[in-house]
Amino acid sequence: MKRMARCVMVWGTTSGAGKSWLATALCRVAARRGIDVAPFKAQNMSNNARVVPGPDGGFGEIGSAQYFQALAARVQPTIDMNPVLLKPERDTASQVVLQGRVDAALSGMAWRERSERLALAARESFERLAALHELVVIEGAGSPAEINLADHDYVNLGTARWAREAGGLQSILVTDIDRGGAFAHLYGTWAMLPEDLRGTLAGFVLNRFRGDAALLAPGPQRLQELTGVPTIGVLPMRRDHGLPEEDGVFDDRASAAGDVRLRVAVVATPRISNLDEFQPLKRVPGLRLSWARTPAELDGADWIVLPGSKQVSADLAWLRAQGLDAAIARHAGAGRAVLGICGGLQMLGQSLSDPEGADGERYEHRDGLGLLPLATSYASAKRVVPSQLCFAELAGPWSTLACVAADGYEIRSGVTHASPGATVALRDAHGDAIGWQRGPVLGVYAHGLFESPAVIRALFGTQVPSLDDAFETIADMVEAHIDPAALNPLLAPRRP
Repeated sequence: MKRMARCVMVWGTTSGAGKSWLATALCRVAARRGIDVAPFKAQNMSNNARVVPGPDGGFGEIGSAQYFQALAARVQPTIDMNPVLLKPERDTASQVVLQGRVDAALSGMAWRERSERLALAARESFERLAALHELVVIEGAGSPAEINLADHDYVNLGTARWAREAGGLQSILVTDIDRGGAFAHLYGTWAMLPEDLRGTLAGFVLNRFRGDAALLAPGPQRLQELTGVPTIGVLPMRRDHGLPEEDGVFDDRASAAGDVRLRVAVVATPRISNLDEFQPLKRVPGLRLSWARTPAELDGADWIVLPGSKQVSADLAWLRAQGLDAAIARHAGAGRAVLGICGGLQMLGQSLSDPEGADGERYEHRDGLGLLPLATSYASAKRVVPSQLCFAELAGPWSTLACVAADGYEIRSGVTHASPGATVALRDAHGDAIGWQRGPVLGVYAHGLFESPAVIRALFGTQVPSLDDAFETIADMVEAHIDPAALNPLLAPRRP
């Protein structure tokens, strides 16, 4: 193999240890130093995805974490940065997105049967990416010490070996000290790493620490005596850095910035998707954002939001089983705002039809919530496009959005038809309707609207810190709390 980019790999002792945000921070630190850097993660499992250019002039989808990392690195996001994306549809099945496109055949295979094919595609993307840049920041997945998976682990172990062969590799291992057991996690992970990769570890990082770092002694010293690996950084707990978490409901607690004037409740369905788009709402002064799973948690809300869903019919059935359908209907009947985004829009319609099982199960007809005069039918084709959008003249609680232009993106299955007389609320650059309103209920197919400064100003009369502000914040944290003697060699790019 010809010489390619040097690589730094961020491993974690567990899922949620802080790999994603640390890799993002390293991308921005490197970019600030004038280094041509790009992110990579061989395989992601998440229903948070973004639209990026594909190799054929079209568009594909990658995990949101690598999308944000590319923006932090100041490079164009591409499908090669996350060649395998697994989008969970239920506990035992995931949709496989391979190099940006859904692969139905691979989606139906067992994990061990498809891993070799996924690894080949991932390596192809890695080598293509590494040939274009000076430095690649690689994010691992889960833990690299899952010894039951080691023979098929191309995401951590395989990628590390590709990187070592290409242009050289150094790795760091991060742990969440706030959970407890951090030193045991670090030592156990080091001990279970394959011997040929253990030597790539340049340092341990303790994440989310609260208190005086001097109180950690003699833990780091003893750990270095056992492993030969130094603890190179102790990163403080900071919840308001502004970067969305990769998976799950990013902050399950209600949050508000300043005195509460507006209460927004997002219905947290089991198969919620693209929830990272709500991160800007956490930073709107006077807005209290909460996540609702019961009717009681909707009480007092000014807005109810139905978010995207990876399996609309299943989330709709769950919503009814909780009694949330009646609570949403009462809210709308009282003239209070309801917003549906993508799958949430589809739930708000009158009917759903999925004869091919494209959304997860076959059925001819399901009743929707009946709050918008829409009917949605599913087919195997998936729409993945960026969108330039413009709101129409709107009424009621959404009137301030009238004629506002914004950028967004669509990742969806399903075609929606409106009944005669339905009020079009949103159109794309081609003039096609992708949003409708009836009374206080608004449904849109576009994701990412809350990331638009124009939309935030129209709705709330303010502005919020941007994603770029968040990248600068976390980069400053890394530069302040990771030893420069360790950080500088990690980010040194390959030179001719």
